[in-house]
Amino acid sequence: MRLPRAVRLLIVARAVNRMGAFSLSFLTVLITTRFGASATVAGGVSAAFGLATIPSRLVGGRLADRLGRRRTIVLGLTGCAVAQLGLAAANSLATALCCAVLLGLVFEIYEPPSQAMIADVVAPGEQVRAYGLLNAALAAAGMGAGLLAAGVGRWDLRWLFVLDAVTCLLCALAVRVLLPADHRVVTTAADQASAIAPWRDRALLRMLAAGTLFAVVYLQIMITLPLTLESEGLRPADAGLLFTASALTITGGQPLLRAARLADLSTPVALTVGYCLLALGLAGYAIAHTLPAFVSATVVWSVGDLLLVGRAYTLVAGLAPPEGKGRYLAVYGTSWGIAGIAAPLAGTQLLGHAGPTGLWATMALTCLLLAGLHPAWARAVSAPDTEDEPSAPLAELSESENRAR
Repeated sequence: MRLPRAVRLLIVARAVNRMGAFSLSFLTVLITTRFGASATVAGGVSAAFGLATIPSRLVGGRLADRLGRRRTIVLGLTGCAVAQLGLAAANSLATALCCAVLLGLVFEIYEPPSQAMIADVVAPGEQVRAYGLLNAALAAAGMGAGLLAAGVGRWDLRWLFVLDAVTCLLCALAVRVLLPADHRVVTTAADQASAIAPWRDRALLRMLAAGTLFAVVYLQIMITLPLTLESEGLRPADAGLLFTASALTITGGQPLLRAARLADLSTPVALTVGYCLLALGLAGYAIAHTLPAFVSATVVWSVGDLLLVGRAYTLVAGLAPPEGKGRYLAVYGTSWGIAGIAAPLAGTQLLGHAGPTGLWATMALTCLLLAGLHPAWARAVSAPDTEDEPSAPLAELSESENRAR
């Protein structure tokens, strides 16, 4: 089944944006080289940015449901462009800090409406594939982003932020011109009451807990894998090769998701298999000592990630009432902001006290824990809680799951 035109255009627009989304990797370097700040101060600026992204996603979810998907995406991307241009032009550390915090406050605004737009126009049975294609497009664009960063960064780091701002504006323009206009959803008073209280939905909170654990594990790959390579006598920059191998696996594996056996997997089964493969790949990191061994482990966990992508977002979108999808997806998305604070602390402590073997063995065990918990919570999402009255969102998800199967 072909995805709706709006979804295909959204995926292309986000890929354009992702091509320039490499500047944040150089934020701490910009702070230290341009303003002579210490690594500790630069880390504090980066942490301030990360903390600001948590309310950013929540604001994005609320605006998506009130202003509309397209308006919110355009607003968020434009705000990112302004903040990044401010960072490029900053002539003092205080100005750079303010621009970094501003960037954090607008950085996640466009995520909830993007995810909600897919949930709005794609049938439940096709949502996993739609979210998977979005992830694959971003991964493929990320490979191009690395090449651009390598070229532009040799000239002047500030131009990285300028180029990132330009791609944000191009994406915003494409969304504004090409995507359908927002329309207002007519809702009942009961629907409005349930939509404004996602934090009271216990099924959503269980999904948030699982998503946070997953995000902590996933961010270790971004944060501590280069340090692991260095400890094994390899070059930290070789992590770029591993990220490329992962992106190629996720992108190249997209057609497999349409194969009958994989497409017919129920969500609990797909989650179990995906987490087990993720655990196997990370366990491979625990015993790897050569670059080919690290590449092999990367391919294994990337196949697991391929099975996981889109499942959780599809479940959360099914939990939400029509006018509350943005807020539900925003609450679930805060898992990445929480993990962004917890993951560096946990990962560096484990690496320092238990070494690479202990770090990745712990991450593999966490994935096995998720393989047991997350599928059970996914099943519970479709069943009314015995202590509460059945809610409209839960009933809607049950119907969606039945259609998907």
